[in-house]
Amino acid sequence: MTYTTRGQWEAHFSEGRGFRQVGERERELLAEHTPPPSGGGRALDVGCGTGELAACLASLGYTVDAVDFADAAIARARAEHADTESVRWLRLDIERDDPAPLHAEGYDLVAMRLVYPFLKDRGRLVRVLGERLRDGGALVIITPVARNTPDERRGIALDEDEIALLAAGWEAVERLDANGMAFLVLRGFRPAGTRAVEKGRPAPHALTGALAVVTDAAGRVLLGRSRRGMLELPGGKTCGPEGFAEAAVRELAEETGLVADPADAYVVTMLVDHSHGIPRLTAVVRVTAWSGTPGNPEQDKFARWEFADLHTLSRIGDVFTPAAHALDAVWPGVVRGLPPVASYPLAAGRPAVPGEPAEAVRLRRAMAETVIAGGWAPSEPVREALRTVPRHRFAPEADLATAYDGGDRAVVTRRDETGTAISSVSAAWLQADMIESLRLRPGALVYEAGSGGYNAELIAHVVGPEGRVVTADIDPWVVRRTRAFTTEAGSRRVTAVEADASLGAPARLVPRGGFDGSVITYNCWDIAPAWREQLAEGGRLVLPLEMGGYTRAVAFERRGEVLHARRFTYCGFVRDQGRRARPAPVVPLLGGALTLRFDEGAAAGTEGVEEALRGPRHEIATGITMGAGAGIYFGSLQLYAATTLPRFCRLHAQAETDVVAVAKGRDAPAVLGAASLVYLVHLPTRRGECSEGKEWEWVVHAFGAEGALLAEMVAAMVRGWDRHIRAADDDRHADPVLTVHPAGTPDRLLPAGNVLDKASSRLVFRWPGRDGRLPGPVGHGESVPAASGDA
Repeated sequence: MTYTTRGQWEAHFSEGRGFRQVGERERELLAEHTPPPSGGGRALDVGCGTGELAACLASLGYTVDAVDFADAAIARARAEHADTESVRWLRLDIERDDPAPLHAEGYDLVAMRLVYPFLKDRGRLVRVLGERLRDGGALVIITPVARNTPDERRGIALDEDEIALLAAGWEAVERLDANGMAFLVLRGFRPAGTRAVEKGRPAPHALTGALAVVTDAAGRVLLGRSRRGMLELPGGKTCGPEGFAEAAVRELAEETGLVADPADAYVVTMLVDHSHGIPRLTAVVRVTAWSGTPGNPEQDKFARWEFADLHTLSRIGDVFTPAAHALDAVWPGVVRGLPPVASYPLAAGRPAVPGEPAEAVRLRRAMAETVIAGGWAPSEPVREALRTVPRHRFAPEADLATAYDGGDRAVVTRRDETGTAISSVSAAWLQADMIESLRLRPGALVYEAGSGGYNAELIAHVVGPEGRVVTADIDPWVVRRTRAFTTEAGSRRVTAVEADASLGAPARLVPRGGFDGSVITYNCWDIAPAWREQLAEGGRLVLPLEMGGYTRAVAFERRGEVLHARRFTYCGFVRDQGRRARPAPVVPLLGGALTLRFDEGAAAGTEGVEEALRGPRHEIATGITMGAGAGIYFGSLQLYAATTLPRFCRLHAQAETDVVAVAKGRDAPAVLGAASLVYLVHLPTRRGECSEGKEWEWVVHAFGAEGALLAEMVAAMVRGWDRHIRAADDDRHADPVLTVHPAGTPDRLLPAGNVLDKASSRLVFRWPGRDGRLPGPVGHGESVPAASGDA
């Protein structure tokens, strides 16, 4: 009785048949080894059948979710256990359906009785269920074993190798006997990292071959567990004059029973490495269509074939080295730490490959609705792009819940040697907001600096079939990844180029008249001239611009040689890696416990500042307070201070110290004077049990001979901000009128306002309440202007 289809199971239960009843020994083992936590626990019964095990778990004190993919089984379970409380009966295919009905907070116990041998993708499901266990939870598998099972019923049992493989990756494994069946209790799911491994020394003639990369309707990749104890892709050596695509298709049929047409097989990459000193050439063949059900015709070579989720490939155990490289060729980044290989991508012109689980569709819709509800996607084209473009396929190393987080979470896809993020898929709300700021029309031509694939495809969806996107990145790995993902799941309207994005798009890709819109997806200290020059008149440039160390996504509109700011959004991005990247000068104080960061201009001298910090502190309470949840207040005040105060810098606390009231790891707006320093902090004035009852006041702390004068200037700035910039509604704080002019523009041609000079541009800020020509930041040693007017 080795059923393979849902129809067979429906017939089984409809005809009144069942399974071996839950024995007394099984009940004893469950009560002894997996009792519910104090106060009750939650259990999941996978493949519940007619519900006997679920009822048993409920009697122990568990609240049970009992699932089965057969309607007839669930109907019988409900009827036969109508008096059993604390059981929720769910018709769910645990391998294929969206798991949304399952308890979101996980389970203390997951049980599979007489089920595991029937699963198609055993390894994947164990990982999925292991990740649903709460701390201290257990996975219990009760199964016949091969040595006690007649040969004709071998399909319902596990042999010792299968049991050992099942137990791999768990911190604690107990194997008990339940009347001849294995009763396995697994705790602490800790899957091993992925490791590329070799087979024995090959014969030279075996070193030219092809590997088939095959995915199912859910986007999972087919892998075989070989008798050598490693995972492999279908494939093998070529025969005679056979082409690589033909060889991959033939090997796929011989090893798995799946059938594909060579016309649906595309050689996407050639890999060159060596095995035991013998050169090896491997063709990576992407199969875009196939038919059949995976089997195991070559049982002497493979234990079984299963489809695996892409996000698990970084912790899936030993993988044959060429297979690991082939997975990385199709999905760069899903397998890390691979040995060296020479890779030669081929422009195969293959079609995109569909496939995603129902859970991805649901989560994408939920993400889109979260972004829309937040007001970040008011236009229907952007809303439809969020609902349509499969974000998870541009971050395959992330699980679906992470990929489709609708909050502030970005998916980091690359880090440098220090662990700092240098490439990511940004938060969906911010991507939507920046695309909305571009105000794109159908057929628009758009430039993107900083690649990844997903953002470019969102834009491509918005601009439609006649539109195009050119995306550039300086990192070859990011470009390779972008090309791979836009090929796998894209619109064919995105062109990725490897280049320093600050230099703009290559001339051959710049449309006559310029791009209709440009978006920069990394923090920029300056605005590259090429971005303005390649932008059409009236076109929009949206970029995360650093101003005094504080970043805003600013939407600019080009009018001649001047960029006019139209919109500001609070944000943060990865840093620029190109030639225009600028590390901010930092000066340590008090042995490095404090540092001064000069985000604009060169570091100023700090002679006498340390001595001043050891002296008396002058304080001014501004009288300006704020309540809980005032993060936006910080942002508007910080930018106002950075663009209006002379000698502005930021004071960072690198360690705990009693000298300043800045917590370790935090920073504060500051002004540097002659042997003097002042900074701005918020101190509690009212404490409460709940956040609504708390209040803080902005206070200026000053040190040194010029401290009192500088403190008055900073306090006046805070009061001016409160009077003219701040609003009761956090989303309605006043923004400055900001224009950006080319470097070298004479002062007389600039509008009145505060000037912030950068290498390639001059930024002029005109804030409400500050009228007339105002000085830009002054250099160290110049006199400090007295506070005047509304400051």
